Amino acid sequence: MSSSMNSVIERIDRAIDMTAAIVKGITDDHLAAPTPCQGWNVRTELNHLVGGMHIFAAELTRTDPGGKHEDDWLGTDPQGAFADAARLDRAAWHRAGALETTVRLAFGEVPGPMAALIHLTEVLGHGVDLAIATDQETTVDAPACDDLLTTIRGMDFDAFRRPGMFGPELHQLADALAHRRLLAFLGRDLAPRAK
Repeated sequence: MSSSMNSVIERIDRAIDMTAAIVKGITDDHLAAPTPCQGWNVRTELNHLVGGMHIFAAELTRTDPGGKHEDDWLGTDPQGAFADAARLDRAAWHRAGALETTVRLAFGEVPGPMAALIHLTEVLGHGVDLAIATDQETTVDAPACDDLLTTIRGMDFDAFRRPGMFGPELHQLADALAHRRLLAFLGRDLAPRAK
């Protein structure tokens, strides 16, 4: 595996680690709180993330994910569900040849390296959403957010906006924190909401 390919896997590992720390700080009282993902509360967004991790892992290993993306993946143990999904997800990306796999996503098939970048964006972006929604912004990995923002600004990101995966870029001050600039680029509305 080339060093650049190793790099994206290491970045996914780092995003999983960051998000795991945030998920550990989520309490039952947080689950109904709104997130920067419009219309989603903490439970809905965490469920989406856990389901996506199962589905990516299944695609990479050519196995059955055990459910559909919108199914209830959390049950009565959101932290445990995330930990199980993270273990499967991490193992799948570390399999030999993972980045040579073609991954089927909702909008079509993509090569492994692009799938890895999409997955990195999902894990890091949703992790930051959850941090903001649960008052854990100090847990965010700012350098990882800045690095991802630099990467996706350098590509044709509208290809991912068109199928509706991400909204249009929203204004954020240039001196805003890296994670807030990342979310604004991904189309997240960071205006304060009633909790």
